[in-house]
Amino acid sequence: MGHRIGKARKPRSGSLQFWPRVRAKRRYAKVRSWPSNDETKILGFAGYKAGMTHALIVDNEPHSSTKGEKIFMPITIVECPPLKTFSVRLYKKTDYSTTIINEIFSQNVDKELARKIKLAKKTRKEKEINIDEANEMRVIFYTQPKLTGIGKKKPEVFEVAIGGKDIKEKYEFAKSLLNKEVKVSEVFKSGQFVDVHAVNTGKGLQGVVKRFGVSLKSHKSEKKRRSTGNLGSWTPKKVSWKIPQKGQMGYHTRTDYNKLIVAVGNDPKKIDMRGGFLHYGNVRNDYVILKGSVPGPANRLIRLNYTIRQKRPTQEVEISYLSLESKQ
Repeated sequence: MGHRIGKARKPRSGSLQFWPRVRAKRRYAKVRSWPSNDETKILGFAGYKAGMTHALIVDNEPHSSTKGEKIFMPITIVECPPLKTFSVRLYKKTDYSTTIINEIFSQNVDKELARKIKLAKKTRKEKEINIDEANEMRVIFYTQPKLTGIGKKKPEVFEVAIGGKDIKEKYEFAKSLLNKEVKVSEVFKSGQFVDVHAVNTGKGLQGVVKRFGVSLKSHKSEKKRRSTGNLGSWTPKKVSWKIPQKGQMGYHTRTDYNKLIVAVGNDPKKIDMRGGFLHYGNVRNDYVILKGSVPGPANRLIRLNYTIRQKRPTQEVEISYLSLESKQ
């Protein structure tokens, strides 16, 4: 009895969870949903991705086979200059949408902000504010890239939610942030888990082999080598959206859930690479060390938010060695 030849099985490549694979509208992510938090505090921050290195940490996972031993961990450095407050927005939820009912502006803003948005020439008069009408409150922050060494002046502007249940407490807290700077150490702490929102590295228009992992055609097939065999069935007479085709690859908005903050520091000398980070340079401000990789190339703005999924308990991380060798 002869042996049966095994049939190679290859499932399709390219997750349909991320669809359509469209190009992001801007270089930094827009956050559409926020976690519920009982404590009145800022629920997010942002920084610039400097690069990656590795460290040796003491494994403190309670059920790990290497508990108490030093293990290797890839880490990402995110430089986090202080954020400045531009305004405080009050929202009212209706049956159909969420509308802005009032906005309070900071009186002193950086001149670089005019590169991003149109600033009022005269001092804005505040409208009468009725807190009872508001259901939600957000703070508009802008970054200070001029404090970094990436050679950029134009700031990014984005919205961050505020935790808490009492709308009046949230309003007083938000007003206290006007005309002030906020540091990353006031928002996050070491051992905390966060969600990372970013736009990943763009690769432009790519074919089906690179974009979906389609196998190269054999030498006996006709015509093309790096294309799909066919575009689907004869009927219905249309091409299904599930058929792999060429298109945009990369530069998509992506979210990494539950990333561990290994450390929050304010001494750049402890983490600066010899010769600086590739395509970035030296870190000059406060920084956050994250476990693993995050989406996007160097210089890309990375948004860090409180976790929206099931929260894991805070765990302390002890770094015994951090590699500062040149990545040149």
